[in-house]
Amino acid sequence: MSPDEAPVVTGAEPGSFARSVLAERHPALLGRVSAAFPWPPERRRALDGLLGEVSGGVIAPLPADAHDAGGWGAHVGRSWFEVPFLWAESYFYRRLLAATGYFEPGPWRGVDPFGPFKRDELRGAAVDEELAALDDLGASSGDALLRSALWGNRADLGFRMSASEGDPSASHPVADDSARLWSLLPVGGAAEVHLIADNAGRELIPDLVLLDHLLHTGRAARAVLHLKPYPYFVSDAVTADFLAALDRLRAAPGHAAAGIGARLWSALSAGRLGVGAHPFFCAPYPYEAMPDDLRRDLSKATVTILKGDLNYRRLVGDHHWPATTPFADRVARFPGPVAALRTLKSDVVVGLDTPTLTTLEAGGTPWRTTGTHALIQVSP
Repeated sequence: MSPDEAPVVTGAEPGSFARSVLAERHPALLGRVSAAFPWPPERRRALDGLLGEVSGGVIAPLPADAHDAGGWGAHVGRSWFEVPFLWAESYFYRRLLAATGYFEPGPWRGVDPFGPFKRDELRGAAVDEELAALDDLGASSGDALLRSALWGNRADLGFRMSASEGDPSASHPVADDSARLWSLLPVGGAAEVHLIADNAGRELIPDLVLLDHLLHTGRAARAVLHLKPYPYFVSDAVTADFLAALDRLRAAPGHAAAGIGARLWSALSAGRLGVGAHPFFCAPYPYEAMPDDLRRDLSKATVTILKGDLNYRRLVGDHHWPATTPFADRVARFPGPVAALRTLKSDVVVGLDTPTLTTLEAGGTPWRTTGTHALIQVSP
């Protein structure tokens, strides 16, 4: 099925997941951001104006002098609920940054509006418990570390604003190509692994632990961590979040986490661990539309691991695909082998076999959006 045949996901359908995000989650987030800082009157007015717009108005343009104003005009003047969901979500976060003055000269330039939420999570007791658990995991427990990175995606702050985290121990991946992933990364194979991160904090830490495992055990000779160039989707990781997570690991004396943090610090200094933040990671387009410079960079990878729901939607296309659509068909234009690690929190899913899909549909629960199911898919 081509993209022209599979309907694009929008928020037009009452009761749909996409509509609930646009009508409920985004206004709730604006309330939290408004309360998180002592915004001056002009910033508060801008936030209130955006709230009124997303609550029932039409899409307004960015300020004419915005550095990227020309790239966001496709759906201006239309209802937020009628345009592609991927675009609407991305543009909402870009408008939120405009409202807070993130890109403008002045005292609020570069201030992450989601920073307080990220810091609170990273300092929390749950992170202490997870770091302590590394002591019992063992340095060679690759499968356990892969599962930790997979289920870490349920720590998405935006998801937890509107639903409980679920219990991953009660579920198994609905698709599991982990054996294929390990076959691409034999010990001593001099692989280069790229990981396109999703969320900061409790999700980014297991991602870093997984990268350390690959480097430390010789499954990778080099790794590259790709982050967002600016705050995006509430909790998506930027470079400052990476450094904060690295410090959190290093500040765990007496635990395996401290050793992991020290090794990652050394790997970063030695160039065995690289960091990227391409502007395309904050663009409202599928990965098949990535620019040539990013395509060349990712083509160097033995395998690129994509984390999270948003990356998955961009990887396969944010359309209502039949769930049995082959994963390989939807990622055929990606520049090299690709692995998706994703906790399901939106409607889009491909690559399921018919018996699995039949069982899931017969369960009577919204398995696509609750974060209680996950997948590991690899191609080729």
